Amino acid sequence: MEQMKRQNRKPVVVGIGELLWDLLPTGKTAGGAPINFVYHASRLGAEGYAISAIGDDDNGREILNELDKNSIRYLIDKVPYPTGTVNVELNEDGIPEYTIIERVAWDHISPTSVAVDLAERVDAICFGTLGQRSLQSRDAIQAILSFAPDTAYRLFDINLRQHYYDKVLIEESLYLANVLKMNDEELLRLKELFDLTGSEEKIATWFMKNYNLRMVVLTAGASYSTVYTPEEVSTLQTPKVEVIDTVGAGDAFSAALIMSLLNGVKLSEAHRYAVKIAAFVCSNQGAWPAYE
Repeated sequence: MEQMKRQNRKPVVVGIGELLWDLLPTGKTAGGAPINFVYHASRLGAEGYAISAIGDDDNGREILNELDKNSIRYLIDKVPYPTGTVNVELNEDGIPEYTIIERVAWDHISPTSVAVDLAERVDAICFGTLGQRSLQSRDAIQAILSFAPDTAYRLFDINLRQHYYDKVLIEESLYLANVLKMNDEELLRLKELFDLTGSEEKIATWFMKNYNLRMVVLTAGASYSTVYTPEEVSTLQTPKVEVIDTVGAGDAFSAALIMSLLNGVKLSEAHRYAVKIAAFVCSNQGAWPAYE
C-alpha cells in the first residue's frame, strides 16, 4: 500500500544543515552539502525542502531567491547572524579546499513544529557533521531527525571538514541514520577514530552491523565508487570527464542514488545513474549546475 501511495506523488526529500555561499575563484554559488543533495533530488523529481537558517542580509535574501528559482521549498529561520559563506580554493585537479566561516546563521537552526511535521512524512532526509558543529544546530538537527520514519532513507553524508567533528558526534549521527556516505579520505579517518583494520568491504560491513545501516556508500574520487548493502555490493569505475570542479559531485551522487532507489530501480542501475550524474556535476561549475 505504501509503495502504491508513493507512485502517485513525488518523493519528499529534505536536506537539513548548512546553507551557504561557496565563494569560488570564479564567483559565488549556492551550496551546503545537505542542500546540494536537495537541489539534485528536486531536479530529479523530488518535492525538495531545505531546513536551515540565514541572516537578515543581502546574502540571505539572494540565497532564498536561488531556492525559489530552483523550486526548492524551505523552512529557513532568519537569525541575527550573517548568512554562511565558505572560501573555496581549487587545486590543479579541480579539487576544492574549504575555509568555512564560523558563527554564522546555520549554526542557529531551531527544531520548529513545522520542521518536525515535515520530518514525519519524508521519504529521504540528508544531514552531516558540519551542520552540527554548534550545540544549538546539533540538538535541532538530531531532534528533527528523530521524527523521520524508519522506512525513510536517513542519509548521513559524513562530510568531515576541518575540526568540526569528533567520534561522539559521528556515533550520535550513525544511530539516527540508516545510510552512511563517505569518501575515501573520510574512510581513512573513520578507521583511525574507530580503530578498524581490514578491507573496505570489511569496514563497511562492520558499520552496517554495528549501527543497523541499510547501506554504506563509498566514493573514491576519480577512481571508483562502491555501494554496500547487507545483500549485495556494487562497484563502478569513475568515468573520465573534463573536470571543471568537483564541488557538490558527491551530493549529486547521493541524490541520484537515493531518488533511483525510491523509484524502484535496482541497486546496480541506481549506482550507475549516480555515477553519471556526479560526472555531469564535475564537468560543470559549482554545486548547482542547470539540468537540460
